Parts: sequence; structure tokens; C-alpha cells
Amino acid sequence: MKPACNRKFAGFTLIEMTIAMAVTMILLYVAISAFRDAEQSNQVVTQSSDMTDNLRTGISLIELDLQQAGAGIPVGGISIPYTSNGSTTAPCGISAPINRPMLGGKTTFPPCNSTLPAIEPGNSLGPALTSPDSTAGTAANPDPSGITDEVTMLYIDNTIQLNAFGINQAPTTSPVTPGCPKGSLTLVAGTVTATFDPTCANLNPATGISINVGDLILFTNSLGNTVLTVTGVAGQTLTFAAGDAFDLNGRTDPTGTIAQLENGGVACGGKATCFPLTTASRIWMVSYYLDNVASPPFVRLIRQVNFNAATPVGETLENLQFTYNFVDGVTNPSNQPTVPVGNSESQIRSVDVYLGARSSYDVHKGSLMSYARSNLMTQVSLRSMAYVNRYE
Repeated sequence: MKPACNRKFAGFTLIEMTIAMAVTMILLYVAISAFRDAEQSNQVVTQSSDMTDNLRTGISLIELDLQQAGAGIPVGGISIPYTSNGSTTAPCGISAPINRPMLGGKTTFPPCNSTLPAIEPGNSLGPALTSPDSTAGTAANPDPSGITDEVTMLYIDNTIQLNAFGINQAPTTSPVTPGCPKGSLTLVAGTVTATFDPTCANLNPATGISINVGDLILFTNSLGNTVLTVTGVAGQTLTFAAGDAFDLNGRTDPTGTIAQLENGGVACGGKATCFPLTTASRIWMVSYYLDNVASPPFVRLIRQVNFNAATPVGETLENLQFTYNFVDGVTNPSNQPTVPVGNSESQIRSVDVYLGARSSYDVHKGSLMSYARSNLMTQVSLRSMAYVNRYE
């Protein structure tokens, strides 16, 4: 019998196992760190892309509306209901100012305005915003530096031919024209009724022009112009009764009301009053402001037409500021947050727009967590107001 012999079994020593585990852990740490950094970078890129899309969309829409501001609007603005008390400082009239849309409801246009301008600044009319990572201010007591702006502009709706004919256009013999015999414009006890001849302006939404309750209509004739709010639509007839959202209808002020567009005496063929040839045009009042109420904590850019439902056109925003550049031929004030004393809104020639955005959620930046931010700035020339005859 052969004696048993010792066999050497292959394997790792404890030291070798420890070294192998350490190397593996190091490689895993490097791989996980690289994956985490890649994921963080992807978050930053994604958030930056989202912010850029929102900023570009918001700025583009604001630019388009600003470029249209004043188109078709009388130079100097539209007369609004106004009774002066002879003062040049507020309260400078005894008439209630007309209403203006804002976040959560309405405010008013400046009480000393006797006209509705093509563009109206809204310095600090927007909400006060406090960023989630702000070190100053709280949600209940926002930092005053976070107060945002609003802007409101007017322009005619040139997509419809409501003003192709006068509402009450009479037939002529030289040249021979049929006129609009079924059209009429009347004012009875403060309520205006405008009936359009279907051959001159077809108000059937399916085949012609769609006019809705809440639309603003500009009436113009040889005696001036005024703007009223549609409160009723029935076929070819529009009604403008008191109690509208703007508080434009049913006013008895000496200027800015439909009554100032009426004739009297011989011109009315025996009637006490009548309207000379009068045209109607639809105008848009467009307001921009930020909304931090509807979908907290996200802040949205709002575009609101008249007092219709507000439409969000951008999100994850945190600042909206406007400044205005005036031409008065003397000092030409620039970069003004509101209308300087001695100037008027009709002297605005360009608008500076600043829109700031914040990422939807905080992202890693190294070992820190913070919100990514971006902004866009632009200057928009008001072409419908810039090219005017200053000597008229």
C-alpha cells in the first residue's frame, strides 16, 4: 500500500480575495458615478431644452402681437367714456375708468385716460413670484423684487371684412349701388342694436363672419369713433347693452360713447337723432401676464383676449418684465417701466421684453441640487405706431 500524499488545491488566498473585491468596488463606483453624471447631464440638457422651447414660444407670441399693436386703431387711441373734472392729476375725471383683464379677475385702465391706447403698460400688475429656492421672501410674503408686469395691446381683426360696407349704407345713383338696405344702427335707452344686411356682411358662422358675445366692436363715422362690447348675437343682429365686462356700454359720458356718433335735426329726416354712415370693425384686446395660481408650483405665461378664458402659452416661467421707448421729439425717454409724466402711450415706438424661465424641478449640479435657469430678451418695434405722420 502506497502512503497518502499531500495534494495542493488551486484557489485564492484571503489577501487575493480582498484585493479583487477592492478593485471590483472601485470599478463599480467609477461606473455608477459615470452613469449618475450622465443622468444628471441628461436632466440638465432636457430641462434646458424645455426652458428654451417655452421661452421661444412665449417671446414669439408676444412679438407677433406687439408687431400688430395699433394696426387699424385711430392714431392716439379710441375715445372711451370720460368726463373730466379739469384736473391733470388723479382723480382727473368723474367717470369710472373702464375695466382691464388681469390675473384672477380685472383691474382698470389708468383713471386719467380719455382714450383706449394701442398699447398700455402694466408695470407691477402681474403676480409677485417667489422661487422655490429663493432665500428672500416666502410664498405668503413674496420678495417685492419678484413682482412681474403685464401688457395690454389693441389691434383690428383684419381677417374679416366686417367694415367692407357701412352698417346703414344707403343706395346711390351715381354710381348705382344697392347699399345695405336691411342694415340699421339704433340707440334706445342706452342699448345699441346693430343689424347687418346679409349681402353686405354675412354673420352666419357657418358661411360668413363669426361674431361672439364678448367681442369688441369699433364703430366709426364722420363724427368720431367709439368701442362697445357685444352682449347679444341673434342672426344678423348684434346687441350692446349695459353691464358688459369692460363697462363700456350704456355710458352717458359726453365723450367715448355711441351717442357722440349720432346726428340730429335736418340730417335725420325728421327723426330726433340718427347715425350717419357708420362702419364696424372687430378689434382684439390682448393681454399677457404670468399665472402662479392655476397650476402651482408651475408658473405659466398667459395670453388673454378681451375677457375671454385665459390661454396658457408657456410654463415653468418665473419673470416677465416690459420697458418702453418713447419718441416725443424732446427727450425721447427710453427703457421706461411705465408712461413718464408729460408723455402718452401713443408715443411708444418700441418695447423691451424680458422673459425668465426656471426648470420644472431641481437638478444636480455636482454635489448640489438647484434649479436650472434661462432667459430671453428682445426689443420689438411697434410698426403700426412707428410709421406715423408726426406733423398731423
